[in-house]
Amino acid sequence: MIYIALLRGINVGGNNKIQMTRLKETFEKADMGHVTTYINSGNIIFSSQIQSNQELSLILEQAILEDFGLPIRVIVRNMKEIQSIMEALPNEWSNDTQMKSDVLFLWDEINDISVLDKLPLKPGIGQVIYTTGAVLFSVSKEQVTKSGLTKLVGTKLYQQMTVRNVNTTRQIYKLMQTAEQEEL
Repeated sequence: MIYIALLRGINVGGNNKIQMTRLKETFEKADMGHVTTYINSGNIIFSSQIQSNQELSLILEQAILEDFGLPIRVIVRNMKEIQSIMEALPNEWSNDTQMKSDVLFLWDEINDISVLDKLPLKPGIGQVIYTTGAVLFSVSKEQVTKSGLTKLVGTKLYQQMTVRNVNTTRQIYKLMQTAEQEEL
């Protein structure tokens, strides 16, 4: 089965530096197949016979700790779960000079629609959608600072998610589709 591992907080602001070539080797050493990395923010597409996201997360977190000495949290989602998120993501959302659109991938402990009530978002500014595994958020660039999203950073809730912009998320999905075709 094809999976994506989303690492939280690597190569951000000079902290938790991990080279993608070494990370790829770590995944391969942990018996993950067809390993492909995408950009330096910790997006790794891979295949595995293990069917449990939680088990894969634990294996990968341990492998990263052993190889890099860093306690990095890892969200694992399978192809079906990412496809479901992509179906919920409005096609017109973008991340460009006019719009900021993100996918907030949720750890299981907060993966529930009630997470929307905990987000510090101001009503009427931007659009927010809950879908299993993620919160989708889009706002015009002019209103980003007014949206309340910046207040999320540093909170306990923020520690239980990892964020990718919609452009990155769409590219991850394409790479997963390619990996799935190659696995057939």
